[in-house]
Amino acid sequence: MELINLIAIIITISALFSYINYKFIKLPTTIGVMAIALVASLILILLSQFGYSGLEDKAEILISNIDFDETLMQGMLSFLLFAGALHVNINDLRDQKWIIAILATFGVVLSTFIIGAASFYIFNFIGISLPFIYCLLFGALISPTDPIAVLGILKKAGIPKSLETKVVGESLFNDGVGVVVFLIILEIATSTHEFHLTDGIKLFVVEAVGGGVFGFATGYIVYKMLKTVNNYQVEILLTLALVMGGYGLASYLHLSGPIAVVIAGLLIGNRGRHFAMSDETRENLDKFWELIDEILNVVLFVLIGLEIIILTFNNNYLFAGLLIIPTVLFARYIVVKIPVTLLNNFKDFSPNAVKIMTWGALRGGISVALALSIPLGAEREVIVSITYLVVLFSILVQGLTISKIT
Repeated sequence: MELINLIAIIITISALFSYINYKFIKLPTTIGVMAIALVASLILILLSQFGYSGLEDKAEILISNIDFDETLMQGMLSFLLFAGALHVNINDLRDQKWIIAILATFGVVLSTFIIGAASFYIFNFIGISLPFIYCLLFGALISPTDPIAVLGILKKAGIPKSLETKVVGESLFNDGVGVVVFLIILEIATSTHEFHLTDGIKLFVVEAVGGGVFGFATGYIVYKMLKTVNNYQVEILLTLALVMGGYGLASYLHLSGPIAVVIAGLLIGNRGRHFAMSDETRENLDKFWELIDEILNVVLFVLIGLEIIILTFNNNYLFAGLLIIPTVLFARYIVVKIPVTLLNNFKDFSPNAVKIMTWGALRGGISVALALSIPLGAEREVIVSITYLVVLFSILVQGLTISKIT
């Protein structure tokens, strides 16, 4: 199928589901469109069981033509991260820097090992054979909170501002760290040569730290360019070049594109907003990126809902998912409780901080994309199916109830 036709179909479906949600269901947009897409997918699967397989076959061909990993990680992610970072106040972020830094680094690593070890025993108990290194790989891809899901849902949940900054700030950075950890473990799992600890540390430093430095450098260059013009069309085009060109070049240099885009977005959204833009530019730039953010969010969550059509499930996978979901939440509770307890003597936290930061740690498209990037094999099938179940629970259950525990 030609790319333009594929895009047209997905945009049309997304628009239709958005309309149905707005007029009749009235859920938060991202949750609503994903729920509609999921129900539509399940109806097609059910119809195929009764001999009406034509529609499901066509839908399966359509979804199979979409490389979810490539579409999100090399396409949509850079736009969504930049749009999110653009509206984060750097002063609020600085006030919460320690808890954000700990959760986005040590928290991701600790959660990876807790979930990896626990899932290894759960899979063995159920009778699913999955090597320990692949259990760690699952832990790495499911540990980071998804900035796209978090930004799309928490900003309307009414949680305290300081807590929102912690959760959103962490989600903007820990996905970049999580991707690096995932790549290190994937290299160990699939490499034909011996992989040393120093190789992993080097990869982590180059990807994460290098990505941050690269993002600041490219963001600063564009910031200086913005100061020399007063034309919002040109300035919006410069930010587009920063996002697309910066992310692409970072990936080419084997640096963390997500971290680079977040740093650049924070620089443009704070210093650039105050010192390099007129009121007219600021207003138009905000509207442009808010629109990009809303459209891509809807498309992404529709794709997540439709993805079930091409996944494989059985009773063992469903049972494993029921046990893995509380395991993921428990691991999140541990990695939040430890730093909050340690920092409580130096900084005040809201009474429900641990509970909200645990329940509000949503998983989304990034976890699914990473799972789908694993080479074909039995291990991939297990991980993709379990990841999808965790993501569905996270968005539909946690996302719809987060406002009730604030």
